[in-house]
Amino acid sequence: MTTTGPATTDERPRRPLSARVRILLWLLLMMAVALGSVAATTRSILVRDVEHRINGLLAQETGEFAHFEERGVDPETGRPFTDPGRLLHVFLERQYADPDEELIGLVGRQGRGPAQIIQPPRDLPVTVPLHRDADARRRIFDSPGSTGVLDRASGEIRWAKVAVARHGSEPDAAFVVAFHPGREQGGVDDVFRIMLAISGVALVLTTGIGWVVAGRILQPVRLVRAAAAQLTEQDLTRRIPVRGKDDVAALAETFNAMLDRLERAFAAQREFVDDAGHELRTPITIVRGHLELMGDDPAEREETVRLVTDELDRMSRIVEDLLLLAKAERPDFVTPEPVQLAELTADVYVKARTLGERDWRLDEVADREVELDPQRITQAMVQLAQNAVQHTTPGQTIRIGSRADGSRVELYVVDSGPGVQPQDARVIFERFRRGTSRRGARGSGAGLGLSIVRAIAEAHGGRVRLHDTEGGGATFVLALGEART
Repeated sequence: MTTTGPATTDERPRRPLSARVRILLWLLLMMAVALGSVAATTRSILVRDVEHRINGLLAQETGEFAHFEERGVDPETGRPFTDPGRLLHVFLERQYADPDEELIGLVGRQGRGPAQIIQPPRDLPVTVPLHRDADARRRIFDSPGSTGVLDRASGEIRWAKVAVARHGSEPDAAFVVAFHPGREQGGVDDVFRIMLAISGVALVLTTGIGWVVAGRILQPVRLVRAAAAQLTEQDLTRRIPVRGKDDVAALAETFNAMLDRLERAFAAQREFVDDAGHELRTPITIVRGHLELMGDDPAEREETVRLVTDELDRMSRIVEDLLLLAKAERPDFVTPEPVQLAELTADVYVKARTLGERDWRLDEVADREVELDPQRITQAMVQLAQNAVQHTTPGQTIRIGSRADGSRVELYVVDSGPGVQPQDARVIFERFRRGTSRRGARGSGAGLGLSIVRAIAEAHGGRVRLHDTEGGGATFVLALGEART
C-alpha cells in the first residue's frame, strides 16, 4: 500500500515591483503608444498622399485625352478624326508617360478582344506590364466602369479609361491610363519600417536613460525607506542627505524635520518620565516609611496620618499638573473668545489678593478687547501671582497689570522679592525645574507651575518673558496675540 503525504508546493510570495520599475514600465508603455501612433499616422498620411497623387494623375491623363478627342484634328487631313485607331495613334505619339505609368490605346476586334495600338517606350519596374498582359487588357476593355483596380499576381494596377465610339453605339476603342503603385507603396512601407526602427532605438535609449533618471530621482525615497527601517527609539540621529530643490528633496527635508521632532519628543519624553518618576518616588518613599514606622501611640498615628495626607495631596497636585500639561498638546486646550482686557485684569487682581498678605497693587490697565481663553489666562496669571507670593515676604509689593503695545497685549506680574538668579532664568520654565532664590532655599513645589504658564502662553500664540525688576525682584510677562480695538 502506498501512502501519499500531503502535497507540498513552493509558493513564495511575489515580490511587488519597485516604484522604479513601475515608472519605467509606464514610461515605456506611453512612449510605445506615442511612437506607434506617430508611425501609423505618418503611414496613413503618406498612403493618402499616394492615393491622391495617383487619382490626380489618372484624372489628368483622361481629361487631356477627352479634350483631344473633342477638339483634335488629324494632322494629315486637317479634319476631325473618324478612325479611333488613328485618333489613339496620333494622341499617344505626343504623350510622355510618368514613372510607373502606362498610356495604352486599345481597339476592339470582333471575337478576339482588344488589340494594342501604341504605348510609350518606357521600362517599368514590374514583371509583367499591362501592354504585355493580354488578359488584363481584355478585362479593362470589357469593364463597364471608367476606373478601377486590377489585382494581378505580378502586381496591382490602378487604371482609368475613356471609351471611343465612332461607328454605332458600341465602343470601338478605348484610351487607358494604367499606373503601377507598387514602387510608391513600397516607399511608404520603407518609411514606415524606418520609423518603427527609429522608435525601437528610441525605446531602448529611453529604457536606459529612464532607468538611470528614475534611480536618481527615487534615491532619496530609498534613503527615506532605509532610514525608516533603521530607526529605533534609542537611535533617532539618522538623517537623509538633501540634494537639489525639487519635490523629492522637499520630501527628504520634511522627513528630516519629522525626525527632528521625533528626536526632541522622545528626548522630552525620557526626561519627563525620569523627572516624573523622581518626583513621585519621593512622596511614595516618605509615605511608605512613615507607615512602616507608625506605632500604636495615638499622637504618633495622628502625626503620621497628617504627613501621609500632605504627601498624597502633593502627589495629587503633581498628577493634575501633568494631566494639564498633556492636554496642552491638544488643539482644544484653549477656547478663545472676545474678552475685555481691563475686566480680566481686575478679576485676576481680586483673585490674587487672597493668596497671601502682600502689598497688592493694580497697576496700569489696558482698555482693549482681545481674543483669548479667559479661564486659561486667569490660571496662568494666578500661577504667576502664587510664584510671586512664594518668593516674597508679608508686606512686600506685588503689582498686577496689563498694557497694549501696538497690535499686541501683555499681562504681567511684578514682585519685589530677591529676583531670579541668572542660572535659574534659563531653566525655570522647564518641567520639574525649580529656582533657588527663595531666601536661599529650594521651593516646595514640583516645578510644574511655570511650565503650565508657558504652555498656556504658547497655546495663545504668545510667549512668557522674564526680566529683572528695577529696584529688585522679578517681572513675568505674558505676551499674547493681536488685540482688537
